[in-house]
Amino acid sequence: MIFADTIILSDLHLGSEVSRASEALRMLKSASFNRLILLGDIFSDLNFRRLKKGHWRFLGYIRKLSNPKREIEVVWVEGNHDHGLSQVMSHLVGIRVYQEYTWEYGGVRHLAVHGHQFDRFLTRNLAVSRFLSALHLAMQKFAFGRQRMIGFLERFDTAWLRLSAKVAGGALAHGRSKNVQRIFCGHTHEALSLTRDGVEYYNSGSWTQEKPTYIAIDHNGPRICEYRETTEDLAKEVREDLEVDCEDLLAD
Repeated sequence: MIFADTIILSDLHLGSEVSRASEALRMLKSASFNRLILLGDIFSDLNFRRLKKGHWRFLGYIRKLSNPKREIEVVWVEGNHDHGLSQVMSHLVGIRVYQEYTWEYGGVRHLAVHGHQFDRFLTRNLAVSRFLSALHLAMQKFAFGRQRMIGFLERFDTAWLRLSAKVAGGALAHGRSKNVQRIFCGHTHEALSLTRDGVEYYNSGSWTQEKPTYIAIDHNGPRICEYRETTEDLAKEVREDLEVDCEDLLAD
């Protein structure tokens, strides 16, 4: 069981074949928290027809969490893949969408921003960047069990790591300009933490990789966590699915 004040996850890419929406849902159900920040690129694109059953379940659970009776603050920070969905998401899931989100916890000022704003290549070459991002997701899908493809993907990921360093540098400078002590980003799909000139930078990674990651913040500070599925998590999901199916049968 995870106990935290704030959980941050990003880059779920709902609609993509490599989205680990079911694992993300199980993680949230196994956690206790006061605030959830969806840090951008929760969707892969604007085509809702690509959403699978597990993707809709994730969105349904987010809507449940946003119910005021649960007393959980749910925040959606827009990513480059989410662009144009702000109004739709506010209506569909019942939460507000931000470009940037600032909050205080433990006497420390925090800032969450997706990070594409610091990607100069993206801002100058939007169409090319979207193509490369889609290519990266497609390669992840076909890489499993194909050694040649895995090698090419590793070289592609090296370029992504260089982008990660650039985004981190831009984010740290932005954090200093906003007078925050901690800044959180996604976008690069690479979990990372570093400190420079008194500002802490954290990247939440993604939920399209083989080892999905997220950030948990408690009184000890932020930590990057790797989700590891357990048989208990799977058994709980099976029980819940059976309960839902039985309710549907009784309703019929």
